Order: sequence, then C-alpha cells, then structure tokens
Amino acid sequence: MRAILIPVKDLARAKQRLAGALPQEARARLARAMLEDVFHAVAGVRLAAAVFVVSSDAGALAAARARGWQCLPETTQRSESDSVDAASRICSARGVTALLRLPIDIPLVRTEDIEVLLAACPAAPGAVLVPSRSADGTNALLRTPPDLFPSHFGADSLRKHLREARACGARVELLRNPRIELDVDDEHDLRALAAREDLGIHTAAALRDLLVRPGAHP
Repeated sequence: MRAILIPVKDLARAKQRLAGALPQEARARLARAMLEDVFHAVAGVRLAAAVFVVSSDAGALAAARARGWQCLPETTQRSESDSVDAASRICSARGVTALLRLPIDIPLVRTEDIEVLLAACPAAPGAVLVPSRSADGTNALLRTPPDLFPSHFGADSLRKHLREARACGARVELLRNPRIELDVDDEHDLRALAAREDLGIHTAAALRDLLVRPGAHP
C-alpha cells in the first residue's frame, strides 16, 4: 500500500530563516498558504491509498481531518527527521509498504508531480529522492518499506540519504522536478518564488499581500 506523509511544524513559528524578510505573523501566514496549496495538490492524488499528517499544529491537523486524512498528533517536535521516522514506523505498522514524505514549503507542486513519484515506486528495498534546487537537500523522499533507513532532513540531507540507502542495499532513483525542487528556506528562495507565475492560489495571494507591506522586501 502506497501512502503520503506530510510533516507540519508549528505554523506559528514557521520559517525562522525568513525573519530578515518577513515578520513572524507574515511568516506564519505564508506557511499556512503553502500548506493549503500542497494539501490541494495531494488531495487530487489517486495512486496513494492514504495520507498521513504528523504535526502538533491544531490548524494543520484540522485541515487534514477535513479531508479525511489520518492524523498523527505530536505533543513535542524535536526535529523533522524524528517526526518523520516515528510516523513512518506507525505507517508501516498500519500496512503501508511505500511512503512518500512531502514537505509543505513546495507550493508549486501539482498533483501530477506527486503521481509521477508514486508511480516510480521501486520494489523493496528501494528509494526515490527529489533533490532541492541547490542539489544538497531532499525535497521529496519515497521509501519502501517506510522505515527503510533513518531520515536526515536539514543540511546536506541528499548526500546523507543516498549514503543510508546504499548502505542498506536499496535500489535508488534520483528524479529531478523543477516544481518540487523550489522550496522556501531563505530570502533567495522567497524572491525566486515571488517571481513565479505558476504559484498555488493561496501562496500567490499571500505573497501579493505580504510583499507590498512596508518592511517586506524579498
């Protein structure tokens, strides 16, 4: 059974690295808008038998429940890697054989992009990775089985994930996707995102409002 896992940090404290470009309230609004666009893309996917959201954020969990998805509430969040790995073990115990982790800060993603990733699912043990635009991060990660190897999201994650996959004898495939590759980690990413004409409607509306306010200059 193929499934999707979306980890969501506390949106009120999202995107700290954008503090130089946007105040806290604006960062939270941008995070909520990106979440809505990613959730919209995921909602159209037909190749996944289930969608799981792991989070301590009440709004994110409510949005997931409204779509009929399975929620994995957290009381604390040590790191995204810890959250994903704990959730992956739960998914595996519930019969998931292949799990695609998607972040919420890829607001260009479309349903068909996700379908392509799921369709590329290799036989176990296997992994499919989509690098970040800088080619050092991991913007999407599909593992079969879900807990095949530990997560290392953060600096240099692509190299670490490739090392883990090869160490356990997994078949590995790297897929490039320009929409998934553009995540939002810093001001440079924000400028690149603002210049796009194919943004999800919620993110586009948020940026139009936020970037005309005094003090916001991405």
